[in-house]
Amino acid sequence: MKGPKTIYICSECSYKSAKWLGKCPGCGSWNTMEETVEAAAVAPTASPRRRVGLLAADERGAERLSELTVPDFMRTATGMGELDRVLGGGIVSGSVVLLTGEPGIGKSTLLLQISDILCRNRRVLYISGEESRGQIKLRAQRLGTVGDELYIYTDPCVEKIIEESMKIKPDILIVDSIQTVYSDRVSSSSGSVTQVRETAAALIAYAKSSDTSIILVGHVNKEGSIAGPKVLEHMVDAVLCFEGEKQMAYRVIRAAKNRFGSTNEIGVFEMADRGLRCVENPSEMLLSGRPDNCPGTCVACVIEGTRPILAEVQALVAPTNYNAARRSNGIDYNRAAMLLAVLEKRSGLPVGSCDSYINVIGGLSLEEPAADLATSLAVASSYLDRPLGADLAAIGEVGLSGEIRSVSALNQRLSEIHRLGFKRCVIPAHVRDELGKYDGLELIPVKSISEAIAAVLPRHK
Repeated sequence: MKGPKTIYICSECSYKSAKWLGKCPGCGSWNTMEETVEAAAVAPTASPRRRVGLLAADERGAERLSELTVPDFMRTATGMGELDRVLGGGIVSGSVVLLTGEPGIGKSTLLLQISDILCRNRRVLYISGEESRGQIKLRAQRLGTVGDELYIYTDPCVEKIIEESMKIKPDILIVDSIQTVYSDRVSSSSGSVTQVRETAAALIAYAKSSDTSIILVGHVNKEGSIAGPKVLEHMVDAVLCFEGEKQMAYRVIRAAKNRFGSTNEIGVFEMADRGLRCVENPSEMLLSGRPDNCPGTCVACVIEGTRPILAEVQALVAPTNYNAARRSNGIDYNRAAMLLAVLEKRSGLPVGSCDSYINVIGGLSLEEPAADLATSLAVASSYLDRPLGADLAAIGEVGLSGEIRSVSALNQRLSEIHRLGFKRCVIPAHVRDELGKYDGLELIPVKSISEAIAAVLPRHK
């Protein structure tokens, strides 16, 4: 039997090295090698799963795919419609969901709220490695969430967690957070790459063997990635990212991975005095308080999952005597820089020598190219200091030659724009789909960004 030895493991890709390296050879990340002590080797018959009485080996042998029976996955609704939308209808029995987000974003609040709803007809075990029982009780009283079938356990040892779960037999097991859980059989400290990987593997094995649904809370590092090995994302069934500015009331949950549903859905929440509440109509929320006649603002329509969402894109372009600064929030920086270059080259607006700031109201991230045209028009409006009008929206992708390209689900986007009372909408001239009729909504087809600017800012020369 070999004794323990010191090794270095990359926190991003779990690459192992006998010595510390500044740059990980596996993923190329810098300063991600963490020192840990590798546990002593154990007998081959004592695998980590068998030692804690978990999932046994599959001894059935190989089977034909055509002869396998499809299991009937049961979903449990959380009672919060926006979260159920992201999950694909609810929590699947025996699945493991990883909920990530920055500290203070509202992860624990959300889980305590859904625990109170779930325990009305399900048994829930809430594991906390960061708060005492008294602290959890105080927070539950503030939120008004005190359920009879909600059990609290605060020992972060994974072996004891599984032992307690086998006694209580909960339908839902919540672990807050995975970085605080440790195993006695791993010599490194809790939160290390080895501990996170091994404890998560033990909990996942328990979930699959007992059909217990597990929600793991995972903190993120300063880069926004999950603190721990990258392999953790591959081990779980779903990864939900809780996003938003802590200073703002609105939060967004986005599915980065979901084996039982769409990965494009988002859920919108508002942080109130008594916890989080669902925002069923995000478009109206994101457009509330919009100025009526202010330059540098335009409305875009993006598709998040199955529903269209309208978001306000703001731009501020100002001359400078120093090196021009470019900042973007809610839109990819490289995408914003490309749009500024296209505006200067194809429409003759010298925005390259100006300070340019682009922001999406509400903390929403617009990753779809359909927001290109609205962003470009907002920049042009700010530079020319002329408003586009509060009744205008824009849909379209901008190419490097300045052309406006068509986007998918145009009718669905136009229906949402029409429902919210907009009077004008700039769309690509080359529309592949047959457009419906929208009474009171003027469609402005354009072929290029210069044509779009001339159409909505006619005094531009």
